[in-house]
Formats: sequence, structure tokens, C-alpha cells
Amino acid sequence: MKLYTVLENLSSALPDTDITGVTDNTKDIRQGMLFVCIRGGHFDGHSAAEEMLGKGAAAVVCDHDLGLGDRQIIVPDTRKAFGDLLAAWYGHPERDMRMIGVTGTNGKTTTSTIIKEMLKGDGRKVGLIGTVQYEIGDEVLPAPNTTPLASEYFSLLRRMADAGCQDVVMEVSSFGLEQHRIGPTHFAVAVFTNLTQDHLDIHGTMENYYLAKRMLFDICDTAVINCNDEYGRRLFGEVSCKKFSYGIASEGEQFDAAASDVQLSTAGTQFTLSLFGETKPFAIAMTGSFNVSNAVAAMAVGRLLGITDASMNGLLGSYPGVRGRCEIIPTALDFTVICDYAHTPDALEKILGSLRDCTVGRLICLFGCGGNRDAAKRPKMARAAAKYADLLMVTSDNPRDEDPNAIIDDILAGLEGCDVPYQVEPDRAEAIYLAMKQAKTGDVVVLAGKGHEDYQIIAGGVHLHMDERELVADAAKRIFSEKAEG
Repeated sequence: MKLYTVLENLSSALPDTDITGVTDNTKDIRQGMLFVCIRGGHFDGHSAAEEMLGKGAAAVVCDHDLGLGDRQIIVPDTRKAFGDLLAAWYGHPERDMRMIGVTGTNGKTTTSTIIKEMLKGDGRKVGLIGTVQYEIGDEVLPAPNTTPLASEYFSLLRRMADAGCQDVVMEVSSFGLEQHRIGPTHFAVAVFTNLTQDHLDIHGTMENYYLAKRMLFDICDTAVINCNDEYGRRLFGEVSCKKFSYGIASEGEQFDAAASDVQLSTAGTQFTLSLFGETKPFAIAMTGSFNVSNAVAAMAVGRLLGITDASMNGLLGSYPGVRGRCEIIPTALDFTVICDYAHTPDALEKILGSLRDCTVGRLICLFGCGGNRDAAKRPKMARAAAKYADLLMVTSDNPRDEDPNAIIDDILAGLEGCDVPYQVEPDRAEAIYLAMKQAKTGDVVVLAGKGHEDYQIIAGGVHLHMDERELVADAAKRIFSEKAEG
């Protein structure tokens, strides 16, 4: 590809030579490539610019004069330029498909997956980019990041476009937006689910976190915004694009898309659906008020995208939900075990609050907190769990490079003054067994934090296999065996 085709609106004194690729990785450089100097947390690509030219780079893209003459292309923001250059290098695949983005702290995965399933049910070929996995039609790929790094993102979009995908539904993370990973991507519809404390180790403040999420709504045609959420109401007042509100409506509240008279059970949920002026009784196979909100958002998007009511109704009436999102793990025991990805105070409070309303017996919650992440939310997680649970089992999540016991101590600080009984077991497998062993008829045991993950991250970034479905099955066998022996 010619240099000026890749540069598009950027200027250069170099002749319009052939370019062999675009990279920000010093290990990937080869003859004829453009090297983009990115400032990272541990390494600044500008320091390697001259070396990259010596190894064959045609030119370097930098944010200040490096004294490299006409072989440097100076831009205001190299991260932004990197995304734009990659989009051009891959032939702008983001323009070939209809893009639907979902952002927020919680609910992104379920909302985006429902939208994807509705589009598939309507006969369209769809790409999916999200936390659990990436999909190109029926092909499933691993997902190392919710929003891929820029080079992986545009490569993935190119594959989707070449495979005939008509739509792409993606979870758009605050990191992906702030780091310009999605380049010049423009969205037909963008959804805001909510904003609660998370990632403050990266963003520093909730205001910065909000402003990162808000970026999505400057690059979309239509916004669908959860106006039950405080930040959602603020966003609704600030955006200038076409916009619609959604939420669970209390008496006197009105949204463009709304659920009311919600009746929860572990077998599913019934409610009254109001969708752009049309009202009717509705039922979904998923449980939890948060899933009602996710379903309403997805249906609002579906209607805006022209998906038939038959496709939407048929899917949601039987759709069990996303793996690791309020997922019932089957056992032959007389209580219910639910696995959920809730790893923020708000998410934990919402799932426990919803399950509290439909739990006959006790609500037992097992949870931990991740290491090398926002430590300020650890005691808040404990208080959120204590608000609805009858018994807490405090354990490990992904400790990473931190001492699991130190993380647990931070969590327990939030239980000071609470009268909810709790137990501590750092070994998550043993903790699951102990929680299930104490469960009685009609109880609900919630395993919070891991969700779809089938691993545990320990020191050095090592991933140990840990699938809670297997741990539950092992615990159930132990319980049956003990009962038989007793």
C-alpha cells in the first residue's frame, strides 16, 4: 500500500513509497513499515524511533521533533494517529459494516450478546467483540481484551468484513475509548448501561471515568441511555445526537423504552414492556432486575435497527442469558447455585438485591476482590454483599501479585459494625464447598466475581485453571458422599 494512502490527511516530505505495515511494537518492525511512537506506562516509543529507522522503518510517527528530518511525521497525538493509520491500512473495514456499541460498568456483555442474538435471528451475519469472546458469524475466538488493542481491532474488523458480516456489536471499554483503540469508528447506535466505581486505579476519579465513557456518544448517530442511572441522566442531558431513554419505571416515571410491574423468580421474569409508545405484557427466561434493564436496552436497539418483533420476542422468551452472568449451575441438590461476574459494589448489590426478592430460604454470597486493582472498592464490596446476604464467604478472586490474605483483610474492614455472619477461606475451591455444604432447602448460593472466567490469575501473571462449574460439581460429589456415609 502506498504511503499517502495510509497517511490520508497527514502530510509528509517523503516520496509516495510502498509501505509494508503499521506498528507501534519494536519487536514487529520490518523493512518499509511505519513505526508509531506511543507513550506507555513503562516505555516511550519515541526513545526507539532512531533505532527503528536503522532497522528498516520507512518513517516514524511522533508527537514532537526528534531531529530525524523528513523521516519523521509529527502529529498532535500518536495514539489517535495510530488508530487512524491502522484503519486506512486495513481499508477502513469499520465503514463496511453497521457498528453497534455498548458501554458502561455493568451489563455490557449481556446487552451486547442479546443484540447480537436478535440480529442473527433476523437473518443477519454478525460480528461480536466483547469480554467473554469475539465472534465472526459462527466462528468463536478468544478475547484477551474487552476492546482489542488497535492493531488487533482493525485486523479483526477486516476479517469480519471479508467474511460477510453486516453488523458488528461490541463492548466499548473506557480504556478502548481513552486510548483511541477504535480509531475513526463511527457507531449507528451506542448504549450506555450505567456507571459505578471501577477502574479508578487507571482513571483516578469517577469524573475521569465518566468522561472516558462519554467519548462514545460523540461518535454515534443514536444513543440509548439508562436514565435510572445518575450518570445516565447526566449523559442524556449532555449529548447532542439523537437519543432515547430506557429503564425500569417506577410510578410516575416515563422512558422511551421501559419495564414496569416487574415480577422476579429464579425461573424467569415477567413485566410490562413499553417500547416507543407500545405497551404489552412480556416475559424473559433470565432472572434479576438488572437483566430486565439489559433486555429493555437490547429491545430498544433492536427496534431502532429494524429487527422484527417476532425475532425479539422469540429470543428473549427462551434465552437463558450469557455464560457467567446470573448463570444457574445445575446440581442435584435442593438449593440453587448461581455464578455471576459481579466484581464491583454496584453489580454485587444489584444481583443480590434481585435474588433476595425471589429466594425462599437464605441468600449465601461467596466473593473476593482482584489484586493489583482498585483497592478502595474492597470494603465497599463487603458492605454491598452484607446489605442483602444472610451469610458471606470471603475468599480469593484473582490475587495477581498481591497477598490473598491482605486483600481479604481490606475486604473485612468493610464488615466492621455489620451483624451479617461471615467466614473466611482463601482457597476458592474449598470456599465453594463450604458455602454449598451449609446451604439448605430453598437457599441460593451466589458465586460472585469470576463469571465466565475459567482461570485464576496468581503472582507473575500465571493463569491457573479454575472453572467454577467444575468446582461446584466436585463440591456436590463431596456433599453427596458425606451424606451417604453419614
